[in-house]
Amino acid sequence: MFRKVMPYLLVFALCGCKTEPSQKENPQKEIKVAFMADIHFADVYPNLDDSDFKGIYDSVQNRSSLLRTMNAQLHSTRLFNENYFAFFAALDDAVAKGIKTIALPGDFSDDGQPLHIKGLRKILDRYAGEHDIEFFLINGNHDPTTPFGDEGGKSDFLGANGKAQPLMSEVGKYRANEEYQNPTQVVTDLKEWGYADMVQELRNHGFFPKENYLFWSTPFSEYSVEEYTFEKAKTASDLARRNYRLETSEVLLPDVSYVVEPVDGLWLLALDANVYLPKEDGGFSGAGIGYNEVLTHKKHLIRWTENVVKEANRLGKTLIAYSHYPMVDFNDGASKDIAALFGEKAFQAHRIPSDLVGETFADIGLKVHVGGHMHLNDTGVFTTKKGNTLVNIQSPSLAAYVPAYKIITIKNPTQMEVETVVLDEVKGYDTFFGAYEREHDFLASHFDDEVWEKDILSTASYLDYTKTHLQELVRLRFLPSDWPEELVQQLLNHNGWELLTASNSEEKIKAELQKEELTIEDFSSWQGMDLIVDFYKFKNGDELAKRDMDSQRLKGYRFVLKKWSEHTENTALKQFAVIFKKQMEGEPAVNFSIDLKTGGLLRN
Repeated sequence: MFRKVMPYLLVFALCGCKTEPSQKENPQKEIKVAFMADIHFADVYPNLDDSDFKGIYDSVQNRSSLLRTMNAQLHSTRLFNENYFAFFAALDDAVAKGIKTIALPGDFSDDGQPLHIKGLRKILDRYAGEHDIEFFLINGNHDPTTPFGDEGGKSDFLGANGKAQPLMSEVGKYRANEEYQNPTQVVTDLKEWGYADMVQELRNHGFFPKENYLFWSTPFSEYSVEEYTFEKAKTASDLARRNYRLETSEVLLPDVSYVVEPVDGLWLLALDANVYLPKEDGGFSGAGIGYNEVLTHKKHLIRWTENVVKEANRLGKTLIAYSHYPMVDFNDGASKDIAALFGEKAFQAHRIPSDLVGETFADIGLKVHVGGHMHLNDTGVFTTKKGNTLVNIQSPSLAAYVPAYKIITIKNPTQMEVETVVLDEVKGYDTFFGAYEREHDFLASHFDDEVWEKDILSTASYLDYTKTHLQELVRLRFLPSDWPEELVQQLLNHNGWELLTASNSEEKIKAELQKEELTIEDFSSWQGMDLIVDFYKFKNGDELAKRDMDSQRLKGYRFVLKKWSEHTENTALKQFAVIFKKQMEGEPAVNFSIDLKTGGLLRN
């Protein structure tokens, strides 16, 4: 196994005998890197000249758009349309801050479709050319969805008449239901690209070396740092040289991991943690699990990471690893409690990295990793029995609540500062509200039991829009699929005061409220559904959720949760209180510093 890999890894490692000691303490200029995870870019203004479907014409904009339905968005953990504008807002904000290095840790596309990858490439090329920005992409489970590509399409694009519009990459792939869908049409560029086509289209943005990079290498490169030349890197970057073999298959699978030095002193380690396993009936499984499968099926990636860490230390480089998947549990210590209350498969439990993942990467010396995939803001810290610490920074998605990106500033060889930039305002986020009005009218007149709440079309900002999206997602998807019916019934249709006094003496509670400077109104003013939605705000936003909550409401929540966790005989409420409290009390996750020597965090 890995016969091709090991000799190359040894070359990278053995060059350590040649030069000077590790971690030079020379003063260095601050370096800033932005991380924008899970942008899920879909080109809403693509060129459809060669397609049957021409999009929805907007007379105000004087252009046609390609949109997914609002109904589809409100059943998904991400937006499909408005994140287009959010991406521009994030890029413009980074430009205004003078940031010249931007990393995209996976799921940079909808599903790796040529239509969207080509649109993304044009935007990256434009910002690179106009603002001297270097982009460094690494793939996620949506790019690509399968290693060698496949036909594709969606049944829930939006038609001009408000009906869903199925669009497929080939004829005969989908038969529309005329009751609520328009006839299926063909857009060939909605097929799903595999690795080769995708990375070739994006070749100027990290996947291949460029002459201005100070260093670039892959797990399969045959040169040492001292032997590096651009020509050698070009040869090593050939995709035919960048593959590995599973123990259970003879098929060679791509691995487009790379390490790059874009500016003096900084190494960015982009890890392709996608694992595709052959299915018995042909094809490959999706790659949504991440590092739990890397441990067993991509061991060469761990060995290479260890050697990159050693080289970075030897040469005095500051190393930041990033990939699509988290390396540390992202539930603030509540994963076991969540499984006990909601079930072993709830809340995407299969995507939680095991402790062995954190232990493995911490003990090979990795200190900082930025991940995505989960569409949440979080910081996880894992310290091993050997005393090694790994800090995992979860960068939120621009396409979900809380829409934000991370900036890491390297202050000196032993300190990093992390900043979280929230996209409160996004120009153009309401561009398609008129089209959604027609969709809502169609559903209301034909399927009123399935219609979504129109309030989302009255939101005043992009942040507000994502909050309402989350609220509808909870109502339409999360409560029916993840929550025990008993707990739902206990929480819904009751206000906070009723929930608080259901198992506590009112007189005793009133006396305690006076001491806490709380009133009955601080509880009667909110409903059980508000509590559930705000729970998800903390789950997704961590400390950022506090920006969107009244301090008195938050104080009331803490009082209720304390009562439930200490005194209630209701097991489900007690378990929920424990989980909610842990989600409210995690590691610093907004603006903080990392001590690279100790792994310690300090809120800024």
